[in-house]
Amino acid sequence: MSQQKEQPEIHNNKMTPKRIAALVCVILLVGMYIGAFVVACLDLGDSGRLFAGCLVATIGLPILLWLLIWSFGLMQKRREENRPPQHSEHSDLS
Repeated sequence: MSQQKEQPEIHNNKMTPKRIAALVCVILLVGMYIGAFVVACLDLGDSGRLFAGCLVATIGLPILLWLLIWSFGLMQKRREENRPPQHSEHSDLS
């Protein structure tokens, strides 16, 4: 008989800026692929260049998103380091 350990499931449905940015990136990529597919099916011309652009964007957009998130993290860390220390009310009463 096997025993299954019950682990509490953590549901973190909070939409963080990282999740929002990743979702926007996915929507952009899917939209580009749908657009490239429609252009290729309708033979509107330059479908090869559009497909090549989609391939470049498949690599480029996630890298740009990572760089953006990384730079915001650095700016936030630097902002917190430069923030003056806050004194509590009880520290001056000693």
